[in-house]
Amino acid sequence: MTRLGQDLGQAEVEGLLARGPGEAAAFLPPNASPARLAETLVALANTHGGTVVLGAAASGRPVGVEDGAVAVESVRAAGLLVTPPLLLPAAVLVEIAGKSLCLAVVPPGMPHVYSLNGRYLGRTGARNRLLSAAELTALLLSRDESGFESRPASGAALADLDRDAVDAYVAGLRGTVGEGWQRVLLDRGCLVEQGGEPVPTYAGILLFGRQPQRFLRNASITLIRYPGSGMGDDFVREDALGALPGQIRRAEAFVTANMRRGLRISGLTRTEVTEYPLAVVREAIVNAVAHRDYAIRGDDVRVLMFSDRMEIYSPGRLPGHVTLENLLTERFSRNEAIVQGLSDLGFVERLGYGIDRMVAAMREAGLPGPAFEETVAGFRVTLAGRGDDLVSPEPAPRWANRRVDGRQERALAYTAEHGSITNRELRELLPDLSDETIRRLLADLVDQGLLLKVGERKATYYILKNA
Repeated sequence: MTRLGQDLGQAEVEGLLARGPGEAAAFLPPNASPARLAETLVALANTHGGTVVLGAAASGRPVGVEDGAVAVESVRAAGLLVTPPLLLPAAVLVEIAGKSLCLAVVPPGMPHVYSLNGRYLGRTGARNRLLSAAELTALLLSRDESGFESRPASGAALADLDRDAVDAYVAGLRGTVGEGWQRVLLDRGCLVEQGGEPVPTYAGILLFGRQPQRFLRNASITLIRYPGSGMGDDFVREDALGALPGQIRRAEAFVTANMRRGLRISGLTRTEVTEYPLAVVREAIVNAVAHRDYAIRGDDVRVLMFSDRMEIYSPGRLPGHVTLENLLTERFSRNEAIVQGLSDLGFVERLGYGIDRMVAAMREAGLPGPAFEETVAGFRVTLAGRGDDLVSPEPAPRWANRRVDGRQERALAYTAEHGSITNRELRELLPDLSDETIRRLLADLVDQGLLLKVGERKATYYILKNA
């Protein structure tokens, strides 16, 4: 039994009752039938777990059970009605206000998908409800050891991978010298053997595919900037397509180009700032892309910018045993291969997804911490903007005309058209230049204040500073 059962003190139980029923807490009358109790246990097990209090009114008032032993046995019997049987730690009895309550805990991160008489239930708020077909599919995949990302991408072949991107990725990995690119991708879950031949998995197509949207239509990011605090007919929109690394770069470039810049005035001190800390925006976008549920069709990652906030939405609720309460301390990856690939490319740390860094960076910038919210089928992060603290109320203008040579002009034009530029893209644009000349060209544009360097190591790219 978890601490919520065995070691829960009276004050904590009273706090649980005072907070009332919710997604992780259900109150049932003492005479609840095993079938009703089983329905609630299934709903909690298929969501994020929680506590059932038998012998409490909906208001949280203790009513009590007549026979504690019978109540404990009722919980055990209810678990056996479930398919597969829901084998929980024994329920416990707790005395509150002279009443005996029976508490049953469903741990988070249960290993199976559970049903009652063929019905698959989940829990939203304080209500048990039937899971939709899409939610059930996503849940089955999330609790399958292989997961959606490791499945062969339907209809995909090796020719659908961008070999230049694959070769650059393999060349940057330590410990793979002498290994063929197919072996490396097989080891990292980006290829899988099918009929004796290697074929791309969904992870491989998403990370290195030439046109991933051929196989997953909604594997993209919708980017929108509204001028006010709500949605309206006046907006700027862009869709970030292609492989995930490019999507992330396009999304960051869009946000940087459309966020306000100005002076934050504190006393007699003026500091040049942006509407949102760029590092926080980057973490939020990378997390949304890395941890979204790609089995969900008909929905994509959305980045919505308003005059007072930014919302980053990702399809799929929190995975495994992660909940809103333990989000800062627990780690569970729905897409291990995708996270590993993005980590190898320098976008995300393997064992720390940056949530704690986001909170710290927002506070250091004098802004409220990010707000995290689970919706019925997704997860949303809301970042509060600086609002009136910025002198400049509008996004900064595009890069101004300056005295730059032809090669720099081509680099700036490419960046303006595509939203960002990498060393590799500039080498392809200017093939006659050496790697050192490319490096100096980009460094000079950064020194002039025309380009902004984003990221580190292999994930480095450049965007227009005044885009």
